[in-house]
Amino acid sequence: MDSMAVFLSLLFSSFFSILIFFLFRSSSFALRKLRLPPGNLGLPFVGETLQLISAYKTENPEPFIDERVARFGTLFTTHVFGEPTVFSADSETNRFILQNEGKLFESSYPSSISNLLGRHSLLLMRGSLHKRMHSLTMSFANSSIIRDHLLIDIDRLVRLNLESWSDRVFLMEEAKKITFELTLKQLMSFDPCEWTESLRKEYVLVIEGFFTIPLPFFSTTYRRAIQARTKVAEALSLVVRRRRGESERGERKNDMLEALLDGDGGGGGFSDEEIVDFLVALLVAGYETTSTIMTLAVKFLTETPLALAQLTEEHDEIRAKKGESEPLTWNDYKSMPFTQCVVNETLRVANIISGVFRRAMTDVNIEGYTIPKGWKVFVSFRAVHLDHDHFKDARSFNPWRWQSNSGATSSGNVFTPFGGGPRRCPGYELARVELSVFLHHLVTRFSWVPAEEDKLVFFPTTRTQKRYPINVQRRNVSNPCKE
Repeated sequence: MDSMAVFLSLLFSSFFSILIFFLFRSSSFALRKLRLPPGNLGLPFVGETLQLISAYKTENPEPFIDERVARFGTLFTTHVFGEPTVFSADSETNRFILQNEGKLFESSYPSSISNLLGRHSLLLMRGSLHKRMHSLTMSFANSSIIRDHLLIDIDRLVRLNLESWSDRVFLMEEAKKITFELTLKQLMSFDPCEWTESLRKEYVLVIEGFFTIPLPFFSTTYRRAIQARTKVAEALSLVVRRRRGESERGERKNDMLEALLDGDGGGGGFSDEEIVDFLVALLVAGYETTSTIMTLAVKFLTETPLALAQLTEEHDEIRAKKGESEPLTWNDYKSMPFTQCVVNETLRVANIISGVFRRAMTDVNIEGYTIPKGWKVFVSFRAVHLDHDHFKDARSFNPWRWQSNSGATSSGNVFTPFGGGPRRCPGYELARVELSVFLHHLVTRFSWVPAEEDKLVFFPTTRTQKRYPINVQRRNVSNPCKE
């Protein structure tokens, strides 16, 4: 049934692209006139989709782009997921595309993702509405808000979750619990409870549907995702209605939902459906990506003992000056220089967001080529981050490259783990803080070894195949300041 679903979906989604395919294949005049970026449109129907998926299901997806860059250059044409697509593996071209959001290019995502997030999600918003909502989100995730309001909850919820750890732990599952609870707290002021865990289980089903065939009749995974999305929306709608009533009575909370309900705070004027879609997308953003970064940071550190030892020493020194249960402060966070090197290197090597899709709003001339109106463009962050011209021995985990004068590039065009332009991830600082706090409590409380071998794959999302199981043991670290 699954294979039939894939086949039928490719038939349906590729009808018009097939016409384009044969038009450009049969007319060398049209190709010369448009001067498309060089490349290969691959087979009828599927293009080069199977080669892309096959590469990204391995620990080493680089050859898909490497081979085409070597043959065609850093801007090349291919045909994936039913559409002709131009790939960019060049930092300056990436910057041009991202900076021209809403002018020459617009955000474009597969229908499976847009259907599940909802038509009012931040990911799909455009124009002035996107600018307004992006700014509102930034205002609830900036450094001062994290320092004054969020850090205490981040520290508390991380410690609360780690207290239950013993023996064998599936790190990716535990990290997802932590990030989901953190995000719910920041968005809607909920502490962990039976309701939040029930909501998280539905969210897992929603996310599983992101990269499936968007045909409920043929895909059971997508059908379950749609059903779970309905349950999530119903649960959040009840919260929004209750909070709207509380807000009208003058009962206020300091969270994102309050800002969405408050006209004076930059929100207001939004329907319940719009707010629910917005919350759904933010929960996905805060839950999935940050938990994966947490897991992979631990995996990379485990495989690099010298880095783990230096990180542990840095955090033991911070903890030695504090009481056992005393929370971290903003000054503590700012005194973690090597931790920030680890964070940067994890983001660079892992590439949780390997790139973003855009669609050309008009014929775009770039690098001497023309990208036709309506064509997809893929801005590859991964290709730039793993380019040896930008980072020495680029495909090795080396956090020391980020230390002063160590040779790591500082160009904002080269290191873009959170994207760029008007759609740069508004929670970039929050993600760094959450990872830093998590690493602090992990290395000061536990030692661990992998429970079994696990490996990275990158399709449909970046993850480890076995959820990274580890065997943990509590550390007995004396505190000389308290003795």
